[in-house]
Amino acid sequence: MAMTNPGSRITQGTFSFLHDLTDEEIKSQIEYCLDQGWAVNVEFTDDPHPRNTYWEMWGMPMFDMKDPAAILYEVNECRKAFPKHYIRVTGFDSNRGWETPRLSFIVNRPTEEEPGFRLIRTEDEGRTIRYTIQPYVTQERPEGERYG
Repeated sequence: MAMTNPGSRITQGTFSFLHDLTDEEIKSQIEYCLDQGWAVNVEFTDDPHPRNTYWEMWGMPMFDMKDPAAILYEVNECRKAFPKHYIRVTGFDSNRGWETPRLSFIVNRPTEEEPGFRLIRTEDEGRTIRYTIQPYVTQERPEGERYG
């Protein structure tokens, strides 16, 4: 999970400004989620745009899995299958009134330099300024082929 340029790092989710978590640290966070009664799932994508909230789910939701080591095993199986993708772990709180992800963090990144995003500024009527974020990665290769 080494990066060539840590200054262009995608920063999404909890712990986004920390170093890449070790497997032991990931396991501890999974254990925390389970202690809270949250379901844990593993997701992956090759398009980590901040508005792309619909990542592909690895396997079925793990609502009944209570063993952090078993979930870490699934993280590692996903890493083997998709080594050039972003992979995240999400703790989902299914309690009435919440029913939402409560914790989410990236556990795998492409080994290549992360391409990042560019900010496009457009002036509109009435001195209105609009901003759009465009990922560099979508300009060169189609989905599924973005990281080699």
